[in-house]
Amino acid sequence: MRSISGRRSRTRTTRKRGRYSGFESSPSDASDLAFDATFRAAAPFQRARAHEEGASGDRRRAGSSEPARPALHVQPEDYQKKVRVRRAANLIIFVVDASWSMAVSERMEATKGAILSLLTDAYQRRDRVGMIVFQKDRATLVLPPTNSVDLAQKMLVALPVGGKTPLAAGLWLAHATIEKEVRRVPEMVPLLVILTDGAGNVSMGDMPPQLEAYHIAEQIRDEKIGQVPIRSIVINMESADYDKGLAQALADHLGGVCYNLAALQAGSLLAMVRNQLTV
Repeated sequence: MRSISGRRSRTRTTRKRGRYSGFESSPSDASDLAFDATFRAAAPFQRARAHEEGASGDRRRAGSSEPARPALHVQPEDYQKKVRVRRAANLIIFVVDASWSMAVSERMEATKGAILSLLTDAYQRRDRVGMIVFQKDRATLVLPPTNSVDLAQKMLVALPVGGKTPLAAGLWLAHATIEKEVRRVPEMVPLLVILTDGAGNVSMGDMPPQLEAYHIAEQIRDEKIGQVPIRSIVINMESADYDKGLAQALADHLGGVCYNLAALQAGSLLAMVRNQLTV
């Protein structure tokens, strides 16, 4: 059940509050009925049901000149339940490659600026923002999902950099983090923002690193967590001169979009994320 609300995205809600936006069949479930749709579903059967009711009523009320009959015959198979939508909180998870393969300091500064800007909005909109960094042989949740600006500032002061690129571990931890948060708030709308060149060189298991990362990406793409799929953005941080198309390939496996930003600034990343949240 929903415990928080948001002001940016709309999502379906199972609670009996929210804007009535449609209906769906709900045989034998009379909770939160859409009366207009239920009446329309029952309308084609009124003549036949009235005839059956009349015959049955006459037998039950023998001797009565005017047996009481309902004006409308509705049966459980006619029931149509309201589909409601409400404003929902967004869950934005940044997954940042902190290996030596790219210009770490520039990327980190841009990401820090974007997260803090998003958190300023989150304070009023009730969105939640988190950050995962992957490097060496592991991925770390350096900023658990929060809408606390003070907590984010403390956590973002120093981030680890350097080492190999465990891309698969970063994706796996992002998926687990989203799953945990959406289990807590089922109507939360998740967005995954991955800053990387798309190259992985450390595996969690026996699969080759790149194939393992693509396998996890496809699981993220195909699985619905809560009521909506996970949307993904890949920010290609590789220089155009050395780009092998790995970031685009990762985006394809995620079913998301890929942006190539030669010089990433906090403002441009922030604008891009906001644009995705309003789609």
